[in-house]
Amino acid sequence: MMSIEEKFRILNDRGEGALIGYITCGDPTIKHTLSIAKALIDGGIDMLEIGIPFSDPIADGPVIQRAVVRALRSGTRPSMAFDLAKKIRIDHPQVPVIILTYYNVIFRMGIERFFRLASENYVSGVIVPDMTIEESLEYREIADKYNVDRIFLAAPTTSNERLKKIMECSSGFVYLVSVFGVTGIRDRFSEESIRFIRRASLISGGKTRIAVGFGISRPSHVREVIANGADGAIVGSRLIKIIEDNIDDEERMLRDLKNYVRRLKKATVKGIEVS
Repeated sequence: MMSIEEKFRILNDRGEGALIGYITCGDPTIKHTLSIAKALIDGGIDMLEIGIPFSDPIADGPVIQRAVVRALRSGTRPSMAFDLAKKIRIDHPQVPVIILTYYNVIFRMGIERFFRLASENYVSGVIVPDMTIEESLEYREIADKYNVDRIFLAAPTTSNERLKKIMECSSGFVYLVSVFGVTGIRDRFSEESIRFIRRASLISGGKTRIAVGFGISRPSHVREVIANGADGAIVGSRLIKIIEDNIDDEERMLRDLKNYVRRLKKATVKGIEVS
């Protein structure tokens, strides 16, 4: 099974950045989620981020919040995300799968059991938006024990000193939150976001991979973050919106997702201009 770092290295050798797609497990049903994942991979997604639905998703905007509600109503449980990850990885071993969850889910399951299940089901990395590096020592030690990457987040207000610490505590990549607030679809990238990406890239010096999320919805956004030093771009809300808009027409949903991802993936090729 290909690791996150191996994937970044292969893409870099090809002159490409990574396109990372987020979906909510169980939205609108678990059966849909597997078909959606395959459509994204067929479209060119390099890595797949699967969110475990949680009742109080503090980092998520209204689009993903509605996806979480749909998933919870469909009876989605945390264990289903692991099952889904394994199915995807068996069919597509070259696509790293990352689990996004809030710490309450891990706490209730137990850190040791959570990472054991993650490892057994070929999960490559884990993102926990409400986990701070100061409280993460046991979490990091157990993640390392099971060879699962621990991906921490950094915001535009993060100081250089703290950004260095976050990079030291992370493996796989550091998730740069490009804007203040929650996830969502935005029209343009601000100069502040670009400065943050450049600052993080300079601090990293190529030693830590950087992926940028929150607000990425257009090929031009993908091209911009990669051109300014990021190793990858993360898109979520726009994918979820396509799912939401086509819930009653699965065939169109999968077609639109695949076509959208193809456009985004083209934008990861370094030196290519896209609109």
